[in-house]
Amino acid sequence: MFLRIEETPNPNTLKFIPEKNIDFEGTKLFKSTDNFENSELLKTIFAIQGVTDVLLNAEFISISKSEKEDWKVLKTILTAKIGTVLQKKNIPFEEKASDNDNKKAKKKIDDPAEREIVNLLETKVKPVVASHGGDITFHSFENGVVTLELKGSCSGCPSSTATLKMGIENMLKHYIPDVKEVVELQSK
Repeated sequence: MFLRIEETPNPNTLKFIPEKNIDFEGTKLFKSTDNFENSELLKTIFAIQGVTDVLLNAEFISISKSEKEDWKVLKTILTAKIGTVLQKKNIPFEEKASDNDNKKAKKKIDDPAEREIVNLLETKVKPVVASHGGDITFHSFENGVVTLELKGSCSGCPSSTATLKMGIENMLKHYIPDVKEVVELQSK
């Protein structure tokens, strides 16, 4: 299968776009330490030295590499191997386990301000972030502080702080007066 490659604002992440959508719902981040034994696609990608994480979506695969690796070599290998796997089977998982994971991850939001935050993120922020090979997830809203999780090319991106503060924070403050600040969820 043919894959188009796009650069992202994060120099350590590239976005691989297959000619046909992948049979996958939602967006999920995978790390090399995760269990993905039921996914030939992820086993193939993570078998390549230097790959640190993969953000999977129906429309693209965003792949991050370690600082010391060179994209000139990696992107050729990744394109060939991903294309071969997707050509055989356009389903990244043998079982639809990821669907259950996505449903479990969705929590019910009762607070009107939180609902509005999530709505704004889904309609105005996520499409732009996805176009750069990333994803953003609402984590919490407490005492005027919105905590978001950045994934894919957004995680570790040099411009992510500017995106959070000047873009998302200003927009949320404009629509929701209770919002005082937007911060990134810190990794454990």
